Amino acid sequence: MTDIQLVDVTVHFDADLSAVARGDIENAVRALDGVVSVHMPEDKPHLAVVEYNPERMNSATILKTVTEQGGHAEMIGL
Repeated sequence: MTDIQLVDVTVHFDADLSAVARGDIENAVRALDGVVSVHMPEDKPHLAVVEYNPERMNSATILKTVTEQGGHAEMIGL
């Protein structure tokens, strides 16, 4: 059995997003190969925490996917 190292990144959205836009972003990020989970707390609508396998995914691709969905965002806490 191999240990998989996982990494968390936090994405900060610059603008208020509708529930539909947040759902679209969540679905697009969740579909990326190597992403394990996406947490977008309702009480913190400007944040998303993405957990991923760095051997299969990277933070730049996650951020690109978010911005392609219309979310103006940046990574925080790196």
